Amino acid sequence: MSPGAVIGYLPLGTTIVALGFAGALGRRYRERGGTHLLWWAIGALSYAAGTATESLTTLFGWQEPVFRAWYISGALLGGAPLAQGTVYLLCARRTANRLGAAAGAVIAGAAAGVLLSPLKDPAAYSFRLTGQVLGWEWVRWFSPFINLYAVTFLVGGAVVSALRYRRFPESRHRYLGNILIATGAILPGIGGAFTRFGHTEVLYVTELAGLLLIYLGYRFNIAPPPAAEPAGLAAVAESS
Repeated sequence: MSPGAVIGYLPLGTTIVALGFAGALGRRYRERGGTHLLWWAIGALSYAAGTATESLTTLFGWQEPVFRAWYISGALLGGAPLAQGTVYLLCARRTANRLGAAAGAVIAGAAAGVLLSPLKDPAAYSFRLTGQVLGWEWVRWFSPFINLYAVTFLVGGAVVSALRYRRFPESRHRYLGNILIATGAILPGIGGAFTRFGHTEVLYVTELAGLLLIYLGYRFNIAPPPAAEPAGLAAVAESS
């Protein structure tokens, strides 16, 4: 099997990891509550849905319903629910609700465009997914704005948290955890940029690497705090 063919099967592994991550987040939500945890679990599930459609295309070839599901769950919903979870963690609930409503309206409009758009020359992409198939090219311009929302809050929130914990040696594990989350959140966006030029395989690699880093960062963040850790920081970490 050629290296290119092997890369084509990476989304299957990413789907399995994403489902495991969603399960871990769901269990923590049931134990502790917290709107942010619920949104993170939804985000992990949407991540799994996106990579599952990539797996179906690799295994069975290009299919119109799978393509449309891929674009909605991947290009539009890829990082937005995870970012929304961070919004609820960092912002007042009213602000988080308003930001979520605005982002949801944009995503809903874009999803409607994806579902209604005619397709052009899908036969040229028999085992590969790309937005170039969309006949309404303007639909593709929604994803950069949605990705900007995701990067601003998911990456930005992790960076802010990392800087906060950096000041305290006892919280170094959470500092490292947030650095890992920020790095992992950037990678799928880089891969997504390559898909605009037809290099979908790059996305497959960055999706798996990014999710593994986010999962690892999450595990670092929920590690039991040392007894000497300042109470204020322990409370913030506990909410994560």
